[in-house]
Amino acid sequence: MEKRQSQNSSEFVVIKAVDDGVSVIGLTRGSDTKFHHSEKLDKGEVLIAQFTEHTSAIKIRGNAKIMTHFGEIESEMKK
Repeated sequence: MEKRQSQNSSEFVVIKAVDDGVSVIGLTRGSDTKFHHSEKLDKGEVLIAQFTEHTSAIKIRGNAKIMTHFGEIESEMKK
């Protein structure tokens, strides 16, 4: 994948649900961190998310594969 450099470019994150019920939650920037968006993914579904001027963090709950330009990591269910 070719990475374009520009003032407005942000990093993309690909999240693929390994099981049903994976929650993806976007958190805001600023003095108060707040939830601003959430999605629920079922097994096999893929979400492509982006860090923006409004999104400073993404929380993932459940079994999922997360792919970034840094590499791949898997989240796990709480035991």
